[in-house]
Amino acid sequence: MKLENIKDVDKFFKLIDSCKGRVELVTAEGDRLNLKSKLSQYVSLANIFSAEADIPEMELVVSEQEDLNKLVDFMING
Repeated sequence: MKLENIKDVDKFFKLIDSCKGRVELVTAEGDRLNLKSKLSQYVSLANIFSAEADIPEMELVVSEQEDLNKLVDFMING
C-alpha cells in the first residue's frame, strides 16, 4: 500500500508500534525494512523527512489485515 502526505509523524510511528504483524517499508531499490524496529524507523526515514517533518510518500507491506485497516483509517481520518 502507498501512503502519502503523512503530517503527524509521531502518531504514525505510534500506530506502527501498535501493529501486531510485520510492517515493512519498501525502498526505491526494492528492499524491505522492518518499520517496527526503532533503528529502522530513524535510519530509513531520516532522508525523506522535510523541514516540517512530513512524509510525502512511502510504500508499505503489511502482513495483517487488522493492521492494514488501522493504516487505512489513519490515512482517511488522521
